[in-house]
Amino acid sequence: MGIGASAGGLVALEQFLGQIPRNSGFAYVVVQHLDPTQKALLPELLQRVTAMPVREAEQDTRVEPDCVYVIPPNTELTVIDGALKLARPAEPRGLRLPINVLFSSLASEQGERAIAVLLSGMGTDGTLGMQAVKAVGGLTVVQEPESAQFDSMPKSAIAAGCNDIVAPPAELPARIQACVARVRDPDTLGLDDETAPAAGTTPL
Repeated sequence: MGIGASAGGLVALEQFLGQIPRNSGFAYVVVQHLDPTQKALLPELLQRVTAMPVREAEQDTRVEPDCVYVIPPNTELTVIDGALKLARPAEPRGLRLPINVLFSSLASEQGERAIAVLLSGMGTDGTLGMQAVKAVGGLTVVQEPESAQFDSMPKSAIAAGCNDIVAPPAELPARIQACVARVRDPDTLGLDDETAPAAGTTPL
């Protein structure tokens, strides 16, 4: 599951992660717009609200269920063949769209299994990536704009039709779990033993 946030995103991330049940079976890959010159404190801050391990993403780390991976500053983060990949940003600061980069990689990697969550932020980063997820049949999830400190990113995604679920951050985990359990049949990814992912895969 990819989670994108920008301005005002810390509170939304804390509310979201704080409501994830134990053993959800998902991996959580977080892209937050960060100052490239500052030490990353986001993993420590998010660890306060969840029992899942929260780690800064490292090159070639295998994605494991019930773990949170956070983008380091001044990088782009993708998921390829079940592993995290870090790269130097291709665009100068101010033009970077790291949420689109992550979501697009999930669309390619996971197809209809991909889940993209877009939280508070300014601008439109995330919309193109969510369109990619939507195009392959994945699930697009957006913070309710009225609950966001900065609503530009959520509103942009909704305007593009990428809003399978819209709710305040604290309500999104339960809504996602319910949606996945309802729409995915026993031949695909589910939440119990009968509909578990194939060996060696982790739902994202």
